[in-house]
Amino acid sequence: MATKFARRVEDLEASSIFRINSKAQKLKAEGRTIFRLDAGDPDFETPEPIRVAGRHAIDEGYSHYTATDGLPELKDAVIKKFEQDNHLRYKENEVMVTCGAKQALFNLCMSVLHPGDEVVIPQPYWGSYPAMAKISWATPVYVPTRMEDGFVPSPEALDEAITERTRLVILNSPNNPSGQVYGKEALEALGKVLEKYPDVFVATDDIYEHLRWTGGRYYNVVNACPSLKARTIVINGVSKAYAMTGWRVGFCGGPEDVIYQMNKLQGQSTAHTAAVSQKAAVAALTGDQTNVREMASAYEARHTLVQQGVESLRGVNYLASEGTFYCLPDFSAVIQRLDNVSDDQQLADWLLDNAGVAMIPGSAFGAPGHMRLSFAATEEDIEKAMQQLHSVLN
Repeated sequence: MATKFARRVEDLEASSIFRINSKAQKLKAEGRTIFRLDAGDPDFETPEPIRVAGRHAIDEGYSHYTATDGLPELKDAVIKKFEQDNHLRYKENEVMVTCGAKQALFNLCMSVLHPGDEVVIPQPYWGSYPAMAKISWATPVYVPTRMEDGFVPSPEALDEAITERTRLVILNSPNNPSGQVYGKEALEALGKVLEKYPDVFVATDDIYEHLRWTGGRYYNVVNACPSLKARTIVINGVSKAYAMTGWRVGFCGGPEDVIYQMNKLQGQSTAHTAAVSQKAAVAALTGDQTNVREMASAYEARHTLVQQGVESLRGVNYLASEGTFYCLPDFSAVIQRLDNVSDDQQLADWLLDNAGVAMIPGSAFGAPGHMRLSFAATEEDIEKAMQQLHSVLN
C-alpha cells in the first residue's frame, strides 16, 4: 500500500547539510582522510564548570518535569542576561525556555502564522527558516543581498519584499552562513522600514551573539530600533557560545501574549527541555564568561588561517567573516572551469572525492555558487584542508 504523507513534510526538501555529512562519514569509514569543514557544531567541549553543574543536578534529583516555560532560576538568569548583555528588560511572563533556539523559532512560526501568510527572509539564510515557514503553511519570501554589501539587506530591498500578506520577518546576526554582522546603522535603516508595518512580527536570531571579533557592543534590531520591541521576539540559547549543542537549551524574550501562545504550543509538544540541561544552562549564563571569550578568540585565529588559505585559491572570491564560525566564499568561477561540475551541489561532491574536504553547498542557504566553510575544526585540520584545496584548484 502506498503511504500518503502529510503535505507539510512532503513539500520539505532533504537538507544538503545532511547529505554531505552522510557522504563524508561514509568516506571516512572506508578509510579516506576527510577534513570536516561542514560542521555547524563547536568542536570544543562544554566548559567544565557547566558540566559540573549538570552532574550536580543529577545528584540533586533534577530528573523530573519542570514548568513548561523553564525552571524559575533559569528564567531569572535569562532575564538578567537580556538586561546585562542586550539592555533589554523583560518580565517573567515575557521569557521562556525551549529545546534549543530552533524550537523557539518553530514555536513562534506555529503560533503566529496563518495559511497564506508570508515570511520575509534575507538571503543567505539558515535553511530551517524557510522550512519552518512552509511547515506553518506560510510562504517564504526572500530578500536578495550582495556579497559586496556584506550580505546585509538594503532597506529598499526589505521594503519591496513586504506585502499585505507579510506576517513575520526573520533577521539573523551574526549570520549563518555568511559570518557577517549587521551593524547598528544597517539595523536602524531596516528598523525604519519595519516601523511602517505595525502588523508584522519580527524575529531576531541572536544565537551567535558572543562569537564575534569585530569589537564594540552587540546590536540586534530592538537595540537599534526600540519601538519594535512590542512585536519582536529575541531568540538565543547556549548551544554555540558555550559549546552546548547537545544539551538543547534555547530561550527567547518577547511580548507577553506571544510568549503565552508559544508556551501553550510547547506544552502540547516537547513540554520542556531536560531539567539537568536547564541547571547546566543556569551555570553557563551566570558563571565566568572567560571560556566564551577564549573560544571566540580561537575561532578568530582559525578564521585567519581560512582567509589566508581561501584567498590563495584561483578564482575564489572571499569576504572576511566578522563572527560565527563560518564563511561563504564564492566558487562560481571554479564551477565554470571544472569539467562535469555545473553547480555548487556537484562541486561539494567533487571536493569531497578529489580533495577529501567537506563543505556545504551555498544553495542550501539561498546562495548558489558559494560554499559554506566551517572553521569549527582544529588549526591543523584547517591548514591541511587548505593545502588539499590548493592542490586540486590551483
